[in-house]
Amino acid sequence: MPERRSRIRCRPVPPARQAMSLAEDVRAGLLSRPRSLPPKYFYDETGSLLFDRICDTQEYYPTRTEDDLLARYASSIIGKVGPRHILELGSGTARKTRHLLQACCQQETVDYWPFDVCREVLELSSETLSECYPWLGVQPLLGDYSAGLEHLPVLDGPCLYVFLGGSLGNFEAPAAVELLSELAARMSADDRLLLGVDRVKSPAVLEAAYDDAEGVTAAFNRNLLSVLNRELEADFRIEHFAHRAIYNDPQAQVEMYLVAERSQEVRLGKLEETLRFAEGETILTEISRKFTLESASDMLADAGLHLDDHYTPPNQYFSLLLAAPQSNGHAAFI
Repeated sequence: MPERRSRIRCRPVPPARQAMSLAEDVRAGLLSRPRSLPPKYFYDETGSLLFDRICDTQEYYPTRTEDDLLARYASSIIGKVGPRHILELGSGTARKTRHLLQACCQQETVDYWPFDVCREVLELSSETLSECYPWLGVQPLLGDYSAGLEHLPVLDGPCLYVFLGGSLGNFEAPAAVELLSELAARMSADDRLLLGVDRVKSPAVLEAAYDDAEGVTAAFNRNLLSVLNRELEADFRIEHFAHRAIYNDPQAQVEMYLVAERSQEVRLGKLEETLRFAEGETILTEISRKFTLESASDMLADAGLHLDDHYTPPNQYFSLLLAAPQSNGHAAFI
């Protein structure tokens, strides 16, 4: 089958600081104990499509809840901000963002800047959006937002920065504040950030959301080993690792692990290293921090932002936070 050629051309966004390569992250995280890897390597083309399937599982409430909030409040948000630009961090397939784009259809000119690390998904989603919304300027940005935002394009006119899906919860607290601080430093008084955060709730609900009965999340987690096999010439036997998700209540975060189901050795060809796993040994592959409204507001304040508006369903399972740059003497909205 010939390789698909995209009509869309992605604009590369160089890292603002030295970003760890996959090999470096593996050396730092897998060659020492306890073993871990950052979740950004989930999102190759296969992983991105698996995550879209996770969003459709019965147990994974965040996508449905956030989608319902966007469907209900997108027009209000767009009317309040009046953006000339919408720039989305970690845009993926932009399935929920369409509510915001549709609400912009009466605007004279709007550009959408999806920013993502996976070229294939970025090109495909950009082509689809260009066909669905011919009036929309789609300007895809290829890069890793965790490597800094300094080289993002300077945008003229009000910009709505968008960071959905609770993805900020994948960052440890200092790194989350650092990322938000970088955004705040770029924002003018008319700019806003629309941030999705998952809320603290029953551990049973949280753990089910990250371990669905269909096994889609398990496949998504194990796909990380396929990435290592492909990119580092490793020989992980994927069937020898189980998926586990637990809620760490003191840290208010879900933790996802890959668990070795037997003692085994794994060769990392490109690194000329061998990993020795004991039965039951784990690899931490993701954290997903959960927030109260108070803890989310405190995080925004630490980053130089204040809560301008808040959207949540009656069960308070999820929140959309509309944040603005702090001004002197401004009291945070609680």
